[in-house]
Amino acid sequence: MIASASGQQLPLSIKDLASERRIAQRHRLFKSAKISFNHGGSIDCRVRNLSTSGVCLEVASPVGIPADFILFIGDGHEQHPCQVAWRSTSRIGVALK
Repeated sequence: MIASASGQQLPLSIKDLASERRIAQRHRLFKSAKISFNHGGSIDCRVRNLSTSGVCLEVASPVGIPADFILFIGDGHEQHPCQVAWRSTSRIGVALK
């Protein structure tokens, strides 16, 4: 249960519980990026949100994306080694190494 602004007790939703597990606050973003793996393979994606500990990526399909890869954000000057934490039909959540 959580308290609303009026002091009324409200039940936590699954979404609320999931957000409580996050180590750092995420910032909404919509930036192009590339998932790079196997010394040359890459997949285009979009960064949906970003924190100091992880990233949520929007992908056409998570099929073929390895558990560990390098993420290049924007023009490629910003790069991060990543490990997949979860996958859905069009998004993957990754932890920054």
